[in-house]
Amino acid sequence: DRSPLHEAASQGRLLALRTLLAQGYHANIVTIDHVTPLHEACLSDHVACVRALIHAGANVNAATIDGITPLYNCSSSGSVGCMQLLLQNGARTRTTHTHHPSALHESCKRGHSECVQLLLSYGADPDYEVSHLGSPLYMSCLHQHTACSQILLHRGASVGVGRGGDSPLHAAVRHDSADQVSLLLDYGADINLRDSNNQRPVELAPPGGKTQQLLQAYEGCPRSLRQLCRIQIRNLIGRSRLKLLPLLPLPPLLTHYLQHT
Repeated sequence: DRSPLHEAASQGRLLALRTLLAQGYHANIVTIDHVTPLHEACLSDHVACVRALIHAGANVNAATIDGITPLYNCSSSGSVGCMQLLLQNGARTRTTHTHHPSALHESCKRGHSECVQLLLSYGADPDYEVSHLGSPLYMSCLHQHTACSQILLHRGASVGVGRGGDSPLHAAVRHDSADQVSLLLDYGADINLRDSNNQRPVELAPPGGKTQQLLQAYEGCPRSLRQLCRIQIRNLIGRSRLKLLPLLPLPPLLTHYLQHT
C-alpha cells in the first residue's frame, strides 16, 4: 500500500518527490500502518526530501500504529541533519505514551551521540523513563556507548536511575565496561546499590576483569573531597540550570571543574 511518494522519499529522489507533490499527492499520505513519506525520508537520511516534505505541510509528529515518529527514525539512522529540520519545525522530543518508542532511547541504544546532544539541546529529558527500557543512561550503558553516557551525565542525568532495581552501574559492570564504570563512579554512582536480585555491582563483575579491579580499588578508597564537592554543588544547582554555568562570573578553571570538563 506504499504510494509512489513513499518510494521517492525512501530512495531520496528529490525531483520525483517534488513532481508527485505538484501532481497532487498529499505530503501526509499514509500506509495501512500509518507510515508517512516523512518517516521514509528520515529513516533513509534524505535531508533534501525531508525539507521538501515539511515545506509541503508534512506532519513532523506523525506516528505509526506502533508510535514511531519521524524523529525516532532519525535516531535509528543517526541522521543529525534530518533531526535538526524536524526539531526546528516543532517535532516533540517526548512521546505521548510512556510505552511508545523514544527517540532519545534509540539514539543511546545505537550510540548516535550527536543525536543525543541535539535532542537534549531541544529540551529532551535525560531522565525520561520508558517502562520496558528504563532511562536513556541505562540504555547507553547496556549497549556500551560511553560517549552517549558522558553527554547525558554532563547534562544532569541521574546516575542512579536505571530500569527497575537495575542501575546503569549494574548494566555497565555486567559488560565489564571499565570506561563506563569509571565515568559513572566519577559522577557519584553508588557502589553499594543492590539490584532486584540483591546483588551489588562488584558481585556481578567478571572475575579478574578490569571492572572488578576498579570496583575493588574504589571500595578501599573513599571519594575525594574534590569529587564530593562537585557532585553536591551540581545537585544544588539543579539539572535545568547546569547549562547556565558558563554565564556565571566564575574563573574558567572553576567552571570546567563544575562541568566535568
